[in-house]
Amino acid sequence: MTLWLVLIPLIASLIVFFIRNEQAKRIALLFSCLELILGVYLVAQFDPLKKLQFETNFSWIASAGINFHLGIDGIGILPVILTVLLVPFIILSAFETKYEKPNVFYGLILLMQASLVGVFTAQGAFAYYLFWEGALIPVYFLAAIWGGENRIRVTFKFFIYTVFGSLLMLIALVYMYMQTPGSHSDELQAFYALGLSKNTQYIIFIGLFIAFAIKMPVFPFHTWQPDTYTISPTPATMLLSGIMLKMGIYSVIRWLLPVTPTAVWDNSTIVMTLAIIGLIYGAIIAIQQKDIKRLLAYSSFSHVGLMVAGIFAFNHVGLQGAMIQMLAHGINVVGLFFVVDIIQRRTGTRNLADLGGITQSAPVLTVLFAIIMLGSVGLPLTNGFVGEFMLLIGIFKFSYLNFAVMPLAIAISVGVLAGSTLIFGAVYMLRMFQGVMFGEKTLKTAEFKDVTVSEALVLVPLAILVLVMGVAPNIFIKLSEPATKELLDFVISKINK
Repeated sequence: MTLWLVLIPLIASLIVFFIRNEQAKRIALLFSCLELILGVYLVAQFDPLKKLQFETNFSWIASAGINFHLGIDGIGILPVILTVLLVPFIILSAFETKYEKPNVFYGLILLMQASLVGVFTAQGAFAYYLFWEGALIPVYFLAAIWGGENRIRVTFKFFIYTVFGSLLMLIALVYMYMQTPGSHSDELQAFYALGLSKNTQYIIFIGLFIAFAIKMPVFPFHTWQPDTYTISPTPATMLLSGIMLKMGIYSVIRWLLPVTPTAVWDNSTIVMTLAIIGLIYGAIIAIQQKDIKRLLAYSSFSHVGLMVAGIFAFNHVGLQGAMIQMLAHGINVVGLFFVVDIIQRRTGTRNLADLGGITQSAPVLTVLFAIIMLGSVGLPLTNGFVGEFMLLIGIFKFSYLNFAVMPLAIAISVGVLAGSTLIFGAVYMLRMFQGVMFGEKTLKTAEFKDVTVSEALVLVPLAILVLVMGVAPNIFIKLSEPATKELLDFVISKINK
């Protein structure tokens, strides 16, 4: 069943590549909806108390002990849900924009979906690496071909960053593969079982962490992100911010923590410091932005900082908070970038100074925009509140546990600074919402029209999900909670040996 989650978008992309007209987007949407139906079925059949489910496992390179092994467990289920859920909305969001060579455009989106699902389900190192690289190629071409001003320079920078990180990751994976006994194995569980020395863990930690930190991104590996998000066509920005950055967060949980637990523990304070610097820095820069798409790019960077800090807090509530916030952030940021796209198509601008008064002629858009925006801010009873609240609890617990190894004032500051994300987020989001939607109409917004049917089909379900996750978070928490507890217990047991 997991194999079909990869094959459906992969086969669909090959079909769409050969369709030479606007029919390509309809075929792409059809296959993405089929993928969503299969994903919903798998979630309905998923048992959180069991380990790996819906497996595909066959010999790939038998002489080298390399298998093509896919499966879904409690760590992978939420990223898989996010991927199969968001791609149909991302494709539908592009329906009212005419893209040159639509077959290539929508084919690349489907190809990226196949790679993303592969990353979240791969149980072997080399299959994981193959899908990791496979996700890079489509988004590079989406940004380079259909992007905005300076797209070649910006996407080349993005390419160099990610290829450098991928090279470090490959070296680390190959080294761990060579440490497995006998004829070697690339299985994830074989890597978990390695008794690596402290010095070896440090070396592997550096290689893997830099690769994942670039993808998320984490300060100071973030400089590619704002420009790439801004110049990319909106569907590519949605893929980057809504799903692709989750590859890094997921990989820290799946690959980094269990394989290099001692190195992670020893460097947790350093990583948390970098994450909180990024959180504060991203929020402050977001407040100063005039371009609302760029504002959202820095907002996304800031939110990632909080998720990373929660993971490195080394407690279950922080880890589980990161899992839930991955899902919530993906939903929110895709909705927000689509609202920006609607505004830009109607007005021809993303500049706050040229906008205002939209609510007077677009009440439906105003309500939907407000719900998704408040989810991003973390208002209680929205999806953003659940994850952020758990993350902050986890970070404060980390501060408490580290009183013995750091001055009290510094320990408390870690939690307080992390908590400032709620204040900063409210400032830049409410400022953006007020500047865009309220006040007097401008020349750009004088003829603004409310959402169309296809736009409502994207925004209404996303707004409903914001509320459902906020009101009934246990629907999603229970899917991953047993697996995150087991993973953290395993990591702590390896540290204490």
